[in-house]
Amino acid sequence: MPEHETAISRTRNTQEGSAAPAAPTAVNTNGDAPSEDQVLEALKSVIDPELGINIVDLGLVYEVDVAEDGDVDIQYTLTTMGCPIGPLIEDQMRAFLAPLDGIGEVRPEMVLRPAWNPEMMSEEAKAALGMF
Repeated sequence: MPEHETAISRTRNTQEGSAAPAAPTAVNTNGDAPSEDQVLEALKSVIDPELGINIVDLGLVYEVDVAEDGDVDIQYTLTTMGCPIGPLIEDQMRAFLAPLDGIGEVRPEMVLRPAWNPEMMSEEAKAALGMF
């Protein structure tokens, strides 16, 4: 897949909200699988402990695939290849997605390509880090 197709659109990442949102409130009450937008909103509650910004706005979430049965596959990366927080991030992903109605198995997969770079961040994340 070409590099430009692997990252979640920055326009999606620039939706209103703070760099450290509260737990998601949009819950699917009809029992169907959650939407990709609901999953992304929930993932905004996962905060990178080193930078204090959520993983969606940081551009660390590359792909989200929600199956009809509610299983969710997430491709994500870390800011640096040797960063040891992968298991913590994955635990938080599962914890924040668990309350969504219709959620099935959550399968995070860390990928290293394309390598993350600061241009993948939302404008809000860049502003929070003082990058102009």
